[in-house]
Amino acid sequence: MYDELTQVDIDKMKAELEHRRLELRPKLIEDVQTARAFGDLSENYEYKVAKQEKNRNESRIRYLERMIATAKVIEVNEKEGTVGLFDHVVLYNEKLGKEQNIQLVTTLRQNALKGLISKESPVGKAILGKKVGDRVEIVVSPEMKYTVEIRSITPGEDDASLEISSY
Repeated sequence: MYDELTQVDIDKMKAELEHRRLELRPKLIEDVQTARAFGDLSENYEYKVAKQEKNRNESRIRYLERMIATAKVIEVNEKEGTVGLFDHVVLYNEKLGKEQNIQLVTTLRQNALKGLISKESPVGKAILGKKVGDRVEIVVSPEMKYTVEIRSITPGEDDASLEISSY
């Protein structure tokens, strides 16, 4: 399966990849070598921590390379008046009786705690392309369903300030 990402997502991943390869990797390798010089490796906590950091960086490099290689670049061209990618949407959850402010984003930038909801999540899939006033059923699982009403849509744009997620 390909991740549908914008060009901004790809550019941000390439920048992080370059930073990790050219700046972070040499520093972490040096840290490992320095810690190794402290002596007995079986009781050398600094060496263990340095190795973990180096391995974590290498893992992130592999992840970014894989994401860039398999990404499908999409354009953000939505119809006016309907929910589209990067739009800010106010939803009214009828079950809870509460309003919720969300922004629809790509999977790489999702962060539910900050109201950044993936377009591929149950909520994102359900509201994408809908209009103000539409009542939409969100199906989380066969046992878990709820209805929301779209109260407002504020057009958004592919904002480079939105961070990409760690994993």
